[in-house]
Amino acid sequence: MRMAVYQQNNSSQPLIPYKFRRAIAPYLYLSPTIILLAMLMLFPMIVVVRYSLLDNVIMNKRPVFVGFQNYQAILTNETFRISVGNTLYFTIMSVIFHLLIGLAFALLLNSKLINSKVRSILRVFYIMPWVFTATIIAIIWRLLLNPNGIVNYILMTLHLISRNIEWLSLTQTALHAVTFINIWAGYPFYMVSILAGLQGVPGELYEAAIIDGANERQKFWHITIPQILPIIISIAMLDFIWTMQVFPLVWMTTGGGPIHATEMLSTFTYKLAFSTYKFSLASASAVIILLLSMCVALFYVKHQQARE
Repeated sequence: MRMAVYQQNNSSQPLIPYKFRRAIAPYLYLSPTIILLAMLMLFPMIVVVRYSLLDNVIMNKRPVFVGFQNYQAILTNETFRISVGNTLYFTIMSVIFHLLIGLAFALLLNSKLINSKVRSILRVFYIMPWVFTATIIAIIWRLLLNPNGIVNYILMTLHLISRNIEWLSLTQTALHAVTFINIWAGYPFYMVSILAGLQGVPGELYEAAIIDGANERQKFWHITIPQILPIIISIAMLDFIWTMQVFPLVWMTTGGGPIHATEMLSTFTYKLAFSTYKFSLASASAVIILLLSMCVALFYVKHQQARE
């Protein structure tokens, strides 16, 4: 009889231990999202990496494995080298001026010297570039920078230039013009983020600094900047990743021209795939862009972990 009771108690125990079920429950709830992300992100990445190791896929019915030949061809391509230099200039200059302009406008909007109604109007005015899509921004600035556009008219009226300049069609000015457009379109992200950080700085720090006899410059460098520095680093890293992959703005203003003057990694990869139909080379170029982005993303993740 004791044996029967023992067997009955033993059979009533669950097959899966409670601790294991409790530990795996969150992952079961997240599994639909994880599966969806894997299908939409991980699977395409694996396919692109596979394509980069084969002969010209899609166009070739029976592609063969060629190893790293596509990567070698990309890295030795002169246009690729030009696109890397253009992308670095475009990205670095955009991030720097995004930060400077965004910080300046955030300090202005956070200043108590300006009336609250004026601040509200300025906030709407300064955030306007963020409202437009890349298509609208490209169209607006192509009209403004047209040889007969308003920019040339103003500069000639001020006697800063003697003739109309084709800003987006000259190799000497195209890259600078596209970079300027991207700076204009992207600074509101910094402005909003830094303004939120400034409003979170404790007022007691400034009161203590005033008691200690600190001037405005000292308060800015020793209180304001250290307090918002984590925000600046985070948004700068994100902006670097996003700007390095900008495509619509460049494509709709210059298309990578003239004569590769504004060729970016994104436009270079697009042309390989859909202009010359070299999908394997385009895949190799895309993987290189992914690796560069992952390097910056790794620094971003480490910085976030250090903050926590």
